[in-house]
Amino acid sequence: MLLSEVQVGQSGVLQRLDLNEEVSDHLAHLGFLPGAPFKVLRRAPAGDPTVYRIDDVEVGLRSETAQHIEIELDAAEAR
Repeated sequence: MLLSEVQVGQSGVLQRLDLNEEVSDHLAHLGFLPGAPFKVLRRAPAGDPTVYRIDDVEVGLRSETAQHIEIELDAAEAR
């Protein structure tokens, strides 16, 4: 599943980032690393960007970036 597909309130774990090195490095400094837990906090009224919590830091990402991040939902969320 892709990070851009997750609904507000859902949480899970980052699996893989398929972005260019510059963007991947920047996101890594913000905590976007494989194995990191995340939660979707809110979406802008127009639907983009979306704010995620990673390591107690709130980060806003546009869907064009989030669609390149693979995740796994928490077991309770995946049902």
